[in-house]
Amino acid sequence: MYEAETEGVVVRAAPTFLPQESDPDAGRWFWAYTIEIENRSARPVRLLTRHWRIAEATGVTHAVDGDGVVGKQPLLRPGEAFQYTSGCPLNAPSGMMQGIYRMLEPETGRIFEVEIPAFALDSPLSTQRAN
Repeated sequence: MYEAETEGVVVRAAPTFLPQESDPDAGRWFWAYTIEIENRSARPVRLLTRHWRIAEATGVTHAVDGDGVVGKQPLLRPGEAFQYTSGCPLNAPSGMMQGIYRMLEPETGRIFEVEIPAFALDSPLSTQRAN
């Protein structure tokens, strides 16, 4: 489990390699990752956008930007958490992901960024590692 906290918002990441979705002979490796966002602050926050930076062991990097996560822009009141699972294909047996969520404080209109911790995408099928 990987974890980061920014202004009372905790983000936890847990990646899982999916061999049944991977085809190393075709140069395809696939991971699922579960993210939990917990609001430990004293104010409600809404997730607006995401920005991911994905680095493959080969040195290739990708950026992924979009509104919300899995089609949602959850509002988290103090003490609440939101969890979702998504996936990431790579053309290498190893890589890393990290990013930011852009959050809104609805009561004040303030927008701020929350760190998504860097986490490893390492296939058990290879000894090559990006990290």
